[in-house]
Amino acid sequence: MDGADRRRALALKQLVEWIFVIVVALVVAIVLRVYFVQQFFIAGPSMETTMFGDNRVLVNKLAYRLGEVNRGDIVVFDRATMNGSVVEHDDLIKRAIGLGGERLAIKGCVVYINGSPIAEPYLPERDTEQSDLSSRCGVVDMDEVTLEDDEIFLMGDNRPQSFDSRMFGAIKKDLLVGQAFVLLWPPSAWRGL
Repeated sequence: MDGADRRRALALKQLVEWIFVIVVALVVAIVLRVYFVQQFFIAGPSMETTMFGDNRVLVNKLAYRLGEVNRGDIVVFDRATMNGSVVEHDDLIKRAIGLGGERLAIKGCVVYINGSPIAEPYLPERDTEQSDLSSRCGVVDMDEVTLEDDEIFLMGDNRPQSFDSRMFGAIKKDLLVGQAFVLLWPPSAWRGL
């Protein structure tokens, strides 16, 4: 084998190695995305001031297969709706407020769990001016509901502009995609959630 043949054989070997590396990397990336971690784009104002419309978050898809939902977790869930005879899927992001088996009510914009108000330090400061409650929190009052053991009550942090469980009801735990754990984009806003 002369020098030109050796160079061709070496080039072919390197090409095959690169193709193998690229295929393995793609398979690993797909497996990670499907089963472990996925990036989601935030659309809409429902989670402001925690997250904004151009933000992207990483979601741990194993979080609720291996553990339980905690109050305050930011979750992504699949909200399936019927449009005629077609089922449409929409991934939404909200905060877990009420957990299975709890009694939940809203009075004067304050969420009560089992009769006691909950602390919500992630919400923007509220003044106590009663006349403007609905513009600051959307639904001012909601009669008490009891969540089933497999249900979660979700709300956006921007209560006046959030389409959440106050409108569509509690969701079943099996609709959870995962827990948002990192604000990824833009880079200047990078932080854990």
